[in-house]
Amino acid sequence: MTSSEQSASLDEKVNSILERYSRDASQLVSILQDIQAEYNWLPKEALEEVSQKLDLPLSRVFSVATFFKAFSLKPRGRHLINVCLGTACHVRGASKVLEQIERSLKISTGETTSDLKFTLEAVNCMGCCALGPVVNIDGEYFGQMSADKVDSILNRYG
Repeated sequence: MTSSEQSASLDEKVNSILERYSRDASQLVSILQDIQAEYNWLPKEALEEVSQKLDLPLSRVFSVATFFKAFSLKPRGRHLINVCLGTACHVRGASKVLEQIERSLKISTGETTSDLKFTLEAVNCMGCCALGPVVNIDGEYFGQMSADKVDSILNRYG
């Protein structure tokens, strides 16, 4: 696909999302959520299109996109890994689990694998302290994690 074909496809998808919300600027967060669901991140071109079509300053669109941690301005992996580093998880060895995931994927926290398969993030608390250390992959929780369990769990995601 050429870059002009990709751009046309992006325009069509963004316009479709904007139409779903009747091009209502008050629905900006929902619009950005749908764009992120479509692309797994917020491409700059999509944000520019939103700015233009909603007649909003680009700075406002970027402000919203950077305010919420759920949004990403960089390509993310198909599988999002969150490792809890809250107190209960930390004292039970969460840092060793995180280090093993980094070694296995050959990335650091906050990075995405070059094949766009995994993105690794650390969070402060997942609210399931009794299960710590906890890893969440695409919404699936893995409790009482250890460094020894990391590779078998990552292998589930092909």
